[in-house]
Amino acid sequence: MIIAIDGPAAAGKGTLSRRIAAEYGFHHLDTGLTYRAVAKALIDAGQTLDDEVAAEAFAEGIDLAGLDRHALSAHAVGEAASRIAVMPAVRQALVRAQRRFSEKTPGAVLDGRDIGTVVCPQAPVKLFVTASPEVRARRRFDEMVATGQTADFLSVLADIRKRDARDTERADSPMRPAEDAHLIDTSEMSIEAAFLAAKTLIDAALKP
Repeated sequence: MIIAIDGPAAAGKGTLSRRIAAEYGFHHLDTGLTYRAVAKALIDAGQTLDDEVAAEAFAEGIDLAGLDRHALSAHAVGEAASRIAVMPAVRQALVRAQRRFSEKTPGAVLDGRDIGTVVCPQAPVKLFVTASPEVRARRRFDEMVATGQTADFLSVLADIRKRDARDTERADSPMRPAEDAHLIDTSEMSIEAAFLAAKTLIDAALKP
């Protein structure tokens, strides 16, 4: 059983994905962390973010079991990840790793930007979780402030808009809902309401 969950930054897909995985006892992969891990590896190695050869090498050697959400959560790492995510060689290497993960039993929940369209187009359940840029910027701003980071709301909103543009306009695997994806807009929806909407769809797919 594969559940593919896509959507833009700070739409709530990560929280929803973890909740779904816990509910059904499935494995969970935040594919955004794979790109963050490659970006952080580049930064830590003193490489520039436009070094596609080095980025591909890090992507080929990624350890999905060693992804540290806390270490990879820094805003700067997220911005760097958005830049290396447009590199075709990096995307291809990470998609291969993500597909291997999706084969785990009894099931897997993968969230990202192109799960339903590229990574797991055969997934029986596809969700596209979104929210307005302003709502997503407020969520990201509040997260940054809560963790002691210095933040400016308008700058965060500008970053959200730039990231959306990069994700939707890139030539390789642009972010878009799969044709058979179910849309969940969390702009004015609680995580509980989003979870219940998703659970209804998943339970229907699990019925023999």
